[in-house]
Amino acid sequence: MQRTYWPTTVWQTADPAALGMDADLLTQLDPAIRAEYGNISGIVVVRSGYIAYERYYNGCGPDDPHHVASVTKSILSALVGIAIEAGFIRHVDQNVLDFFPDYVPDAADKRKRDITIRHLLTMTAPYPFADWHEPLANMCMQPDWVRYTLDMLGQGGSIGDFKYSTAGAHLLSAILSRTTGKSAREFANERLFKPIGMKEVPHYEMESFGFEELFGSKVRGWVEDPNGSSAGGWGLTMTPRDMARFGLLYVRGGTWDRLPVIPRAWIDESKAGNPYHYGYLWWLREEEGIFAYSALGDGGNVICCIPDNDLVVAITSRFDMNPRDRWTLIKDRIVTAIKQY
Repeated sequence: MQRTYWPTTVWQTADPAALGMDADLLTQLDPAIRAEYGNISGIVVVRSGYIAYERYYNGCGPDDPHHVASVTKSILSALVGIAIEAGFIRHVDQNVLDFFPDYVPDAADKRKRDITIRHLLTMTAPYPFADWHEPLANMCMQPDWVRYTLDMLGQGGSIGDFKYSTAGAHLLSAILSRTTGKSAREFANERLFKPIGMKEVPHYEMESFGFEELFGSKVRGWVEDPNGSSAGGWGLTMTPRDMARFGLLYVRGGTWDRLPVIPRAWIDESKAGNPYHYGYLWWLREEEGIFAYSALGDGGNVICCIPDNDLVVAITSRFDMNPRDRWTLIKDRIVTAIKQY
């Protein structure tokens, strides 16, 4: 199918058969979701730039924004790439402390001085907690999230070893604010969301910093820290269709309707393979000949990009402590509809 339009204002749908997909196999998605993925609130399947499949659940619709949790990190990655291209940041190997001249580390803490933006993007900076056991609630109780994280940075472990940190992603948001003069939310609205037709993310005043305001039912717009910086690792609300727009932008190499939005070189770096299967705040996966890179958030929020098949799958979900793996649904129910057609 010719790429005769861009879904900047309105998405177009197409018959799955015209997109090289088996419509009968796609019809099996709905009963599978209802039976096995009860916390899914929306799913959009995009092939060759057209919506091939779209369904909503649990009282939700296409215009309802959802808290997408750590999917936020991949949005932040794109913003860092845009900021580098625009000259606000020189390069990924700049030292993190270069951006915080007001922070004076202990003279003996030499490791902290060697940590770069690249280490934050790839989750290879050391912290004093075991991997996957970050005490995020501790950061959220601090009056200054950035200083708290800078104090932790470089403590324990070695530079280059993988250790997942949401607080580290928040430092990237603070770096964006310091270099661009705008919050990540403001910068995203101007440089990323508006050019591709995504909804503007509004400012919501944080009433407090309790669980519901930070992670739960009261999350709106983009969560901010006590000093007004957008939360770097979570807290963004998006619609499934806008998630699909963002994924399509990546699959198309960062250009939207002849407008360069994200440098193609940045996208290539972001999904380059490594031993940790983690790029620049994107999860990488290769299985049964299928290469995918995904933005993943708690509860089963996903933007999955499969460039070889010109495929994007966006899924929003209500929070669930133990959601079923979305990759199984994507690989067995959606990719298969392409491979077997």
